[in-house]
Amino acid sequence: MPHDGPSHWHEPKAGEVAGFGKFKRPPMPYDRFMEAEGIPTYRNIGVRTVLDIELKPWKRLGGRGSYIQLFGTEGLWSSYVVEVPAGGALNVDKHMYEKVVFVVEGRGSTEVWTNKSPKKQTFEWQKGSCFSIPLNASHRFVNATNSPALLYCGTTAANVMNLFDNMNFVFNNDFDFTDRYSGNDDFFKSIEDVEPDPIRGLAMRRTNFIPDLINCELPLDNRRSPGYRRVEPWMAGNRFYFWIGQHETGRYSKAHKHMSAAVLLCLKGKGYTYTWPADVVGMRPWETGKEELVRKQEYEYGGLVSAAPMSGDWFHQHFGISKEPLRVSAWHGPNNQRSRKAGLPGEAIMDYGAIDLKKGGSAIPYCDEDPHLRKEFAARLAEEGVQSRMLPEFYTDAAAGDAVGNVM
Repeated sequence: MPHDGPSHWHEPKAGEVAGFGKFKRPPMPYDRFMEAEGIPTYRNIGVRTVLDIELKPWKRLGGRGSYIQLFGTEGLWSSYVVEVPAGGALNVDKHMYEKVVFVVEGRGSTEVWTNKSPKKQTFEWQKGSCFSIPLNASHRFVNATNSPALLYCGTTAANVMNLFDNMNFVFNNDFDFTDRYSGNDDFFKSIEDVEPDPIRGLAMRRTNFIPDLINCELPLDNRRSPGYRRVEPWMAGNRFYFWIGQHETGRYSKAHKHMSAAVLLCLKGKGYTYTWPADVVGMRPWETGKEELVRKQEYEYGGLVSAAPMSGDWFHQHFGISKEPLRVSAWHGPNNQRSRKAGLPGEAIMDYGAIDLKKGGSAIPYCDEDPHLRKEFAARLAEEGVQSRMLPEFYTDAAAGDAVGNVM
């Protein structure tokens, strides 16, 4: 039957193809959810510090807040900042997505309980503390001071909402994940033991609470820069993956590339990150006259930067320029880090980002990087009264590969 209405689909004529050809990306369920919450959504490559982000009253949680969706993380994981009012508390929250919390400012406590363990378990936190809320557990944040507290939260809300698209399921589900949390008294006790993670053999702590992410001990790692230290917490049985790393004063990371997801949170010191599209720009943007395609983000404590922001393999390189070491925490969300992605079980995978391009990885050896980077780094350090500790031997062919990581 003929139908000329706008909703009727017509087959293409000979020599034509179906569809509009160009279209605007529609909002996902999580995008619609953020919009409906009535608070700002911050979108950019990064921010100097989350203390600069505009906050507005958040009816559902009872404080002030803002969503943060940095470029390249869309649909991969979610984050927000929320302010716990002075001498007050946020509303009770419960949801079918994982949540990791970093205390940017303030001091207070968290109450946690479930249907099967209704007795509230309470633990205290301070500036620098990091912990994870058990999946679908009821919880409430309480401020113990006369100044507001600010929390940065990374979640898997986008993953869950975009899959189920049903907010009643997300927020009003009574299922208890007793395999993750059964109300045990020591659940939020800080565990300092370090063991090799079972996938890559890197330093890992099985703990659901770290009192001070800013100053906690980090084992020697050496993969990103000489003297580099790193540990990855494994919290609450989560698929949400993150780690803490630190570069020595006067030294900087090799450039490396991978797909989008990782967001760096600055915990100590200050610095900047360069990031650029690998396939378009190559290894030496300034030398080849393509520096206009490079993105730069300056940051200090509480700052954020999307390491590979435009949904593709982007090189990124991190530079600390203060008198204290640059300590960052990289948040990847669930199932996004290369070793955690789906694939053929038992398949051999290279630790891609930590191995130089010459050896089959994705890191640019210092000897092959753009000379502009070394010169600018030395100049920025001089402005801060800091001496560069990038030794000449780091830039030789003999140092390329994993050998440079062991030079102290």
